[in-house]
Amino acid sequence: MPTVGPVSRLAPKPMRFVLNWGRRYSLWVFNFGLACCAIEFIATSMSRHDFIRFGVIPFANGPRQADLMIVSGTVTDKMAPAVKRLYEQMPDPKYVISFGACSNTGGPYWDSYCVTNGVDQIVPVDVYVPGCPPRPEALLYGITKLQEKIAGEKLGDRYLWSRSQGEES
Repeated sequence: MPTVGPVSRLAPKPMRFVLNWGRRYSLWVFNFGLACCAIEFIATSMSRHDFIRFGVIPFANGPRQADLMIVSGTVTDKMAPAVKRLYEQMPDPKYVISFGACSNTGGPYWDSYCVTNGVDQIVPVDVYVPGCPPRPEALLYGITKLQEKIAGEKLGDRYLWSRSQGEES
């Protein structure tokens, strides 16, 4: 029985463009706000910055309806299993943006006994947005970088990568 991956390679290039265009401009966000960076995420969704104009729909009902997880704030060792569990509940293809110094590297708390030194130790991260606190404009730039990445990817390769990650864990 053929799966989506191998069949998508047979699709003509204009069809792949249309599929990637649809995925890149309809990102449903699952916000994982853990600290002060979550306030900056909320500011990005307000009228002044309004990331809906980029095709990003904020606040999905849950991980099963989302395809983009934005982790903003300090990830503690106690919270790490919950981040991984919710990431695994998201349907493929799924993307992660690490938003802020604390989620990127642990921030000023990197030397603490209970802080995970970056969310990339738990889930694969597609785009890193630096800053403490990170500006809403930086998140908009990170979203456009993610959209550029989605535009250039082959769906079959993304599915094969997701399947191989699932077999390793």
